[in-house]
Amino acid sequence: MNIDIIAPGRIKERYLRDAIDEYSKRLSRFCKLSIYEVADEKTPEHATSGTDELIKRKEGERIAKHIKDGAYVIALAIDGQMLGSERFAAKLDDLALHGASHIQFIIGGSLGLAPEILARADWKLSFSPMTFPHQLMRVILLEQIYRAFKINAHEPYHK
Repeated sequence: MNIDIIAPGRIKERYLRDAIDEYSKRLSRFCKLSIYEVADEKTPEHATSGTDELIKRKEGERIAKHIKDGAYVIALAIDGQMLGSERFAAKLDDLALHGASHIQFIIGGSLGLAPEILARADWKLSFSPMTFPHQLMRVILLEQIYRAFKINAHEPYHK
């Protein structure tokens, strides 16, 4: 299975890069993982809603360039479906059983995802009604993908 993560911005913090590297290494026995970082837009102080929408659209255009035809696209969105780890694992397993060999997860920038990206998504996933920094969300997502593979392989990790 091929899994891509597409997200705006570069990870600058060493501790986050180390965590991403660790989960990437762990996932290498289960899937081919690719992480695409697209340029993020700086949000000016006191930006108007029009400016916010323009920023989301610019980031969305950059994200869209990495979306592959035939891939199953999962957008991380606060209004998406919330699942426990077991149900998330079952969802990934079900996708694989039904021929989804390429899954792309999309994480939005600090303002969220462009409407066009949300419309393109095959499914919207939410980790919580809380808002998380998009840099930290990469680590959380990678950990949950790894946990899902371990659950589906009936290997110890998830208790």
